[in-house]
Amino acid sequence: MSILSIDPTTGAELARYEVDGPAEVEAALAAAATAQRTWRRTPLVERTALLREIARVLRAGRERYARLITAEMGKPITEAEAEIDKCALTCEHYAEHAAGLLADRPVRTEDGAAVVVCEPLGVVLAVMPWNYPFWQFFRFAAPALAAGNGTILKHAGNVPQCARAIDAVLRDAGAPAGLCRSLLVEVPVVAELIADDRIAAVTLTGSTEVGAIVAGQAGNALKKQVLELGGSDPFLVLADADVPAAAAAAVRARFTNVGQSCVNAKRFLVAEPIAEEFAAAFTAAAEALPVGDPTDPATRIGPMARANLRDALHDQVLRTIAAGARLRTGGEPVPGPGFHYPPTVLDHVEPGMAAFDEETFGPVAAITRVSGAEQAVELANRTEFGLGAAVWTRDVALARRIAAEIDAGAVFVNGVVASDPRLPFGGVKKSGYGRELGAEGIREFVNVKTLWIREERP
Repeated sequence: MSILSIDPTTGAELARYEVDGPAEVEAALAAAATAQRTWRRTPLVERTALLREIARVLRAGRERYARLITAEMGKPITEAEAEIDKCALTCEHYAEHAAGLLADRPVRTEDGAAVVVCEPLGVVLAVMPWNYPFWQFFRFAAPALAAGNGTILKHAGNVPQCARAIDAVLRDAGAPAGLCRSLLVEVPVVAELIADDRIAAVTLTGSTEVGAIVAGQAGNALKKQVLELGGSDPFLVLADADVPAAAAAAVRARFTNVGQSCVNAKRFLVAEPIAEEFAAAFTAAAEALPVGDPTDPATRIGPMARANLRDALHDQVLRTIAAGARLRTGGEPVPGPGFHYPPTVLDHVEPGMAAFDEETFGPVAAITRVSGAEQAVELANRTEFGLGAAVWTRDVALARRIAAEIDAGAVFVNGVVASDPRLPFGGVKKSGYGRELGAEGIREFVNVKTLWIREERP
């Protein structure tokens, strides 16, 4: 059985790997468990030194790793370079702040002295997606390693070269042998890994459907999980918003990473009085995005990652138009080799249509016209997802009230939703549970232990 690396720009095969068999899997688990037992006792200052060295290695190899990301999943090269930068920044953030975030917390009681301590859980299985092949791993691994955990990475099947490159980054940075290792395995092996006693917890970023399966497997094994799943993020534009600024930000929010992100804005809920102005500005900006070779720094829309993803997205577009939506631009796959799809804008999209009800994972935007803030909130929440949301208005007090009513893990006012190592990131409803990043992220994979000692009495 082979795992293939395919260039989404041309459809050509880049590399072929044999899957890791039972012997390789057993060796990786045994090595990770052994290494982590030592790593958990390694002084924190040495663990954070590793993070700084990982950041250095990432920065030194920035262009090479970015080219690999672009070759294997099609991201525009400038965005791939930014992805490597963000990985390094996050490692440096936790290197600087881990001591404070993991510090013992003394608590006085009537009969004694207590202290709350954070201890690592063990080896964490990371099931990661292809859309941010370096970032998705390091945003979990930086805090997990700082806390004293080890990791086994099961990466998406279409980015095996990125998985092996991550192994090389960790090795070159001086990570203890066996502490972090990727495995190239088929999906059924994931259940075996979760059930293995040497795996202490699971983190997954991926679809809601896969998240439910992994959650069930981990739940049966009574193991901690963090799930970051799908999203259909609303982008609310109220009648008093700065329309040109909102439209420009909306294009970034929708089309970054060729629209292939859980936290991309996908549904644009626009107040009727400004809806036509917004839709015209948004469409013009979308049409101006350069489409083509992702290795060209001028390109903003490269190919989608796989042919089946493009086909599924196009089907959603066709069903939405058939249900009555207006196609303002795009809407047809780009002819020629590779998996290109143009920036596509659908207007007058209503609940019940595919582009409103389903997650659209690609460069397609759905504009829905609303009567005002109340209907915007109601439609924002008319989804099974709850990852992020954006609200655009000059009335910040109103925005705060609206934010309290929106079901989401994050609400950005007059800005584009984005992850930040200083802030917790995650969702509610079918977007998952648990948090990455921030103080909450480093504490997800620790045992918060209470130590109580009776005080000596004279």
